[in-house]
Parts: sequence; structure tokens; C-alpha cells
Amino acid sequence: MDLLLLLKAAIMGIVEGITEFLPISSTGHLILAAELMNFWTKEKSDLFVVAIQMGAILAVVYEYWAKLWGAATGLLTGEKKGRHLGVTLIVASIPIMLVGLTFGETVKALLFNDISVAIGLIVGGLIIWWVEKNPQKVNAAEVENISLREAVYIGLIQVLALIPGTSRSGATIIGGMMLGISRKAATEFSFFLGIPVIVGAGLLDLYKNYHIYETTQDWTVFFVGLIVSFVSALILIRALVAYVAKRDFMVFAWYRIASGLIILLFALTGWKLW
Repeated sequence: MDLLLLLKAAIMGIVEGITEFLPISSTGHLILAAELMNFWTKEKSDLFVVAIQMGAILAVVYEYWAKLWGAATGLLTGEKKGRHLGVTLIVASIPIMLVGLTFGETVKALLFNDISVAIGLIVGGLIIWWVEKNPQKVNAAEVENISLREAVYIGLIQVLALIPGTSRSGATIIGGMMLGISRKAATEFSFFLGIPVIVGAGLLDLYKNYHIYETTQDWTVFFVGLIVSFVSALILIRALVAYVAKRDFMVFAWYRIASGLIILLFALTGWKLW
């Protein structure tokens, strides 16, 4: 067993768990971390980057089980509050699933690179900065208050997350805030919205490419990353909910802009950090 490879997988899991729900692009950070550590072969690493995100999303299911169960059963029993949340989540998930199934492989082939990540980080950072400087009047304080129309708009905005560096969480949270949804409600809705999208993408990629993992060691590396991402994401979710109750996302805007400029500089000049 290659212990160094397992250590790298654990580091990738930590990167995923920390970045998945922050508005800073988990996919972009995973791509860069994989290149930095020379993690695995490209085929195995690309599959790992997509599939490992399921570990982080399982942390959401664990943390919000009662509310999610209420949404699922509400669709069957007709309980008003749960049914409304369930319907808005389904509606908001449709656009990215349709576009992802149609163009997902093309996007991965064309845009999984440093320059795309850098541009996505910078543009996203500027949008976060603008939204925080121009706050909207809050019309949906809790996640259950998000309207069907707002869910449709958030779903369309989420499609941008197919571009590495954009950040699914960033697109949905900031998009929600632009619509007048509170920071807390937009953050929780973003958590929930990731469940069908990330689990669907991860399972589909594993189904299509499971043959890439040929040995017991390959699968061990994958599950180490999955478990570590679950634990680190659970810690991050609790910390982020406490954070958004008192602070804005401006620090993430500056982080995105600065890191994007640094990545762009190194990508365009050919300089190396390692």
C-alpha cells in the first residue's frame, strides 16, 4: 500500500470538505491541489475530484437529516412546509442536471485547467464584492420561505457552477442573496441543493468510469478521500452557519480575487511554485 498516496488522498479530502460549501470553488481547489501534489494519474485524479464530493454532501444529510426528511415526506404526505421545501429543491435542481448531462463531459474536457479556474475565481470574487456592497431587502428569512420563482432563478444560476472556479456554493448563495434571500437561508438552500446535483454527478461519473480504479489500492485511496471529506465538511458546515449569522462574505471575495490573480500569473508565465 502506497502510504504517501493515501496521505495525498486525505489532504484532498480535507481540501474538498473545507471548500465545498464556501464560495471559493471546491473543484478549482481540488484541481490545483492535485497538480500541486502530482496526485495520481490524470484519469484517476479527475474521477476522484468529482466523486469525492459525495463525502462532503453526506455531511449535509447527516447534519440536516430532520429538515431533509421533512421535505421528502412532505412531498408524499402533503405537509405544507416540508412539501414546499421539497418542491423548491426539485425545481432548482432541474437546470443543472439537464445542462450537466448534455454538456458536462465537454465542459470537463475544455475547462478543467488553471486558467479557467483563475478566471472563474476572479469573476466570482468581483460579483460577491458587488453583492455585499449593494445588499437587497430580505424577503425570505428562512429556507422554507424561498418561493418557487426564486428557486427557478437559483437553479438557473447554479448552471454556472459547471465552470471550474465558479463555485456551486458561491453561485447559489450569492445568487440567492441577489434575489433578497437572507444569507442564512441562501446558505442552507445551497447546502440542500448540492445533494441531488453532487450525488448525481458523482454516481454517474463512477458508473461510467469505475473501470479506471483497477486495484484494491485504487478503491482504498478513493474511500480515504471520501471519509476525510465527510468529517472535514461536517466541521465546516457547523462553522459556516455560525459565521454567516454575524459576518458577510467579503473576505471570500478578496480571497478569490487574490488567488485567481496569482494562479493566472503563474499559468501565463509558466513559473512554478514546486
